[in-house]
Amino acid sequence: MWYGLAADVIVGIHFAYVAYVVVGQLAIIIAAPFRWQWARNPWFRFSHLAAIGIVAYEEIVGLRCPLTVWEEQLRELGGQEFRGSETFMGRLLHNLLFYPDTPQIVFTVGHIAMFILVVQAFIMYPPRWFRFTKAPADNSAA
Repeated sequence: MWYGLAADVIVGIHFAYVAYVVVGQLAIIIAAPFRWQWARNPWFRFSHLAAIGIVAYEEIVGLRCPLTVWEEQLRELGGQEFRGSETFMGRLLHNLLFYPDTPQIVFTVGHIAMFILVVQAFIMYPPRWFRFTKAPADNSAA
């Protein structure tokens, strides 16, 4: 049972990772024309680029996602099938991430296309570096 719950936690982390990349990119695309400064935060932008960069690297090199591998191993230790969970949230999140009978090339092209989109947005709407300037002196008090 504990292995199954640990697998559900892993699939939840996996879902959050994917959501960070997808929703983050949508937020950047929406924020760019309005010039919203939060979308130019370098911590957000570099972590976002790194997140999808790791996925694209895994696809190019042919590595399996460690989160998927860990979930498979935990489900096996828990006596569950990879496609099944004993909890509602585990099944829901797993089914949102994994599509049976879909060729791997679909995911490979999708991951690399997303990486290209993130790089394109990074170039066209670059992060804004923090400025550390002194506040103007208040000379009104004499």
